[in-house]
Amino acid sequence: MTTKTDTPDDIAAAEKLERLNANLSKMDELSKRLVAAMGKKKSADPGLQAPGQEVYMQAAAAYMAEMMNNPSKILEQQVSYWGKSLKHYVEAQQPFVHGKIAAPEDKGPTDRRFKSELWDTHPYFNFIKQQYMYSSAAITDAMQNLEGLSDHEKGRVSFFAQQIVDMFAPTNFLATNPEALSKAVETDGASLVQGLENLVHDIEANEGDLLVSLADETAFKVGENIAATEGSVVFRNHMFELIQYKPTTEKVHATPIVIFPPWINKFYVMDLKPQNSLIKWVVDQGHTLFIVSWVNPDESYADVGIDTYVDDGYLTAFEQVKKITGQKQLNAVGYCIAGTTLSLVLALMKKRGDKTVKSATFFTMLSDFEDPGEMGVFLEDDFVDGIERQVADKGFLHSFFMSRTFSYLRANDLVYGPAIRSYMLGEAPPAFDLLYWNGDSTNLPGRFVVEYLRELCQGNKLAKGTMELSGETLSLADIELPICAIACETDHIAAWRGSYAGIKQFGSEDKTFIVSESGHVAGIINPPSKKKYGHYTNKDMSGTQDDWWAGATFNEGSWWPRWDAWLAEKSSKMVPAREPGSEQFPILGPAPGTYVKVKSNKG
Repeated sequence: MTTKTDTPDDIAAAEKLERLNANLSKMDELSKRLVAAMGKKKSADPGLQAPGQEVYMQAAAAYMAEMMNNPSKILEQQVSYWGKSLKHYVEAQQPFVHGKIAAPEDKGPTDRRFKSELWDTHPYFNFIKQQYMYSSAAITDAMQNLEGLSDHEKGRVSFFAQQIVDMFAPTNFLATNPEALSKAVETDGASLVQGLENLVHDIEANEGDLLVSLADETAFKVGENIAATEGSVVFRNHMFELIQYKPTTEKVHATPIVIFPPWINKFYVMDLKPQNSLIKWVVDQGHTLFIVSWVNPDESYADVGIDTYVDDGYLTAFEQVKKITGQKQLNAVGYCIAGTTLSLVLALMKKRGDKTVKSATFFTMLSDFEDPGEMGVFLEDDFVDGIERQVADKGFLHSFFMSRTFSYLRANDLVYGPAIRSYMLGEAPPAFDLLYWNGDSTNLPGRFVVEYLRELCQGNKLAKGTMELSGETLSLADIELPICAIACETDHIAAWRGSYAGIKQFGSEDKTFIVSESGHVAGIINPPSKKKYGHYTNKDMSGTQDDWWAGATFNEGSWWPRWDAWLAEKSSKMVPAREPGSEQFPILGPAPGTYVKVKSNKG
């Protein structure tokens, strides 16, 4: 309330206080919504939440053994940490002694989490940052230098220790985040209100669980501004819809292509928008292209296993493509987990004498899990036992758990960074097509996920030549047709070194191995027009990964044209372009179909 005698400054201060009180009131209302939303959380097996206690017991036991057997090493680590901390404390006091309010010189490594200039210039925030950096380095070094653990055990201990270190970064807390505090003051608390609104929205959307929204869900509509390449659904069964794309050239290669995307995510990562659509680009090169759009399973798919995906998925799709095009052979492509399963299918077809597949291409695929890379930390019994119990209860594994797992492989980029922007700064998620797709993931059938994890990942049976499927014992050596494999240099899901190890064991004499720059998605969705990421090639696969890398040639630009040249050699003569469908296969609807639009439901 203001009076006639109030000055403009008094009026502005009163209005500011009124806005602040209004925002505090809104926060109280949102807090009640938050409590109600969190109360809807459904129970999940504890094994899905964190690693088993044995990880921490191993670390503690190894550390205690170090203390007993090599106390000087532990003392040296501690004294070094104490010395750095004390020295920094003294340096931080020096400006105050001389009557200045300033931060000491920061000689530490740069970290993009601390991009606000206040981390460097403000004595309070600078002190907190540098102490955190000293502490995190000390913890990391201690874990990496533990004796008495295998490399695998040390890798797990280091990974989960780093998760704790990242979680406690000062950027993740309002009281120690200068950027968030500054914005809260500038907006009279409005940024915190909007942040709480974003938090409540995410928890409500995930039925009591927290999964940070990475993209603006209202900015995209599948089939309109993403996944919009023209095509038609020409076949449908309980496992997939088969999409055939409309040709854009007068003639096409006689041999058609069928792409099997991973069923952990939806296929339209390859068709986000025209400028970076691999699907459109393949069609524009003169290929008849089919893609499988997998069903998003629920509890009714509990008994669907690897054999179901093989028989009712791959083999059925092959038969439909041959009937629609009139061709006896086709070229197959498998991406990630769909590539792993494609390798099973090819080995099985070899055993049966089936020559339907003329060549196969694999995108970021592991078939030898001896060294699964960073994903290996989640492939131990503590997590897999939890998954097995969860699917025994629910019938399927909800997409939430896989999304969270992949996110924590890059926690600062995919968890904490987005959470800070959304919840502490009150920013809306960006309208980013790739992140929208990343959040539109799918469930996994109960029997399948257990078989895949136990037999292929943990048992590594395909690489060992002991994988049994449909009455046959399969191995990678059974695969003898021409192979092209594209791995990605910084892939944290299917490491290129593991991909190489599997492809090397294939029985084929015609093998092409390419390593694209960047990661699991960006390295694959890398259109030539962007001229962004290059790729490495080396025809000699006789040696180790290090040998291959040492002899590899770097090539500017996308690997797509190189792959198309390879594929063209396997695709026969040119024939008149084929319109989708046939008399036997009438159009069931436009691309991208109906299965891709089904959202995950926790059940």
